[in-house]
Amino acid sequence: MIRPVLGDEEAAAVAEVVRSGWVAQGPRVAAFEEAFADRMGAAYGVATSSCTTALHLALLLAGVGPGDHVVVPSLSFIATANAARYVGAEPVFADVDPTTGNLTGKTVEAVLTERTRAVIAVDQAGVPVDLDELRAVCDPRGIPVVEDAACAAGSNYRDRPVGAGAELAAWSFHPRKLLTTGEGGMLTLASEEIARRARRLREHGMSVSAADRHASGKVVIEEYLETGYNFRMTDLQAALGLVQLTRLTEVVQRRRDLAARYQRLLADVPGVLTVRDPLYGRTNYQSFWIVLPEDFPVGRDALLERLLAAGISGRRGIMAAHREPAYSTSTSGRAADLPVTDRLTTRSLILPLFHEMTEEEQDRVVHVIATAAGR
Repeated sequence: MIRPVLGDEEAAAVAEVVRSGWVAQGPRVAAFEEAFADRMGAAYGVATSSCTTALHLALLLAGVGPGDHVVVPSLSFIATANAARYVGAEPVFADVDPTTGNLTGKTVEAVLTERTRAVIAVDQAGVPVDLDELRAVCDPRGIPVVEDAACAAGSNYRDRPVGAGAELAAWSFHPRKLLTTGEGGMLTLASEEIARRARRLREHGMSVSAADRHASGKVVIEEYLETGYNFRMTDLQAALGLVQLTRLTEVVQRRRDLAARYQRLLADVPGVLTVRDPLYGRTNYQSFWIVLPEDFPVGRDALLERLLAAGISGRRGIMAAHREPAYSTSTSGRAADLPVTDRLTTRSLILPLFHEMTEEEQDRVVHVIATAAGR
């Protein structure tokens, strides 16, 4: 489906950290935070152990707590909804745009309640969400918008990097992402004060980080200012991330070229819709998904079976959390009415897309789909 782009430079960077003797959170994490924030147009970066822990921190920093409502798309990996539960809040599912798969101002406004304290807006599979539209709904009500940019490193929104306009944005460096550290995440922020608190919370609430304490050259007795967490990234991961960051522009362009070729080839298959750039931005094509029409000769799962029989690994489209046992009904007790989400998660699938993919491999994928369509 997707293969990380890793080479000798990454191996050398990690080996250098091992030789240094400092492999925990330290100077390379600090360097990665600064470089990543600068690349994404953010003021501050706080590295974390995953995007999930970054989302958890973001909601804590936004003041969300027990009994509050957090609006989220059901059409997202389940970690988006889970983050609300981690802070004791209730996720409230909103529907999405049928083309982008993202929340809109209209779908969010339809589910706001007196208890809404935050909205988590996902850049679905790298397609940028229209953040200005959401903030036009949320800002007058004092509701913070947290951007779940897990898949969106290298995507653009209104001629700026995705996340540049967000007060809080969470990022993933999982191996399925364009920029990987194996596991790991980042929280980018606009406020220095909130960034300082985020750094404390990710390291057990310590007043002085372990790295700063050891580097001080004198006795430092730290304090624990509030209940914190162990959400730290290691210098090993950060060294990998620093090299990966230098590859990002090349990786995005290659994926966009491959996606454009998929779009041309699939244009001859009646009714099949492909993911595309929205009018207000450019996607990194972290995933290339298609939506089958209702009258397609075979179902989504049957098409996945045909691909697998041809030696091709496809995946179901983006999951819908409200259809999973853990979220079979909305936590406020109302059955979720999400017609667009239901259609997209039932009729969509993700096609293979990776840096070294050849035209011949793409042709094989399209041939299976076209044959299933009776072409």
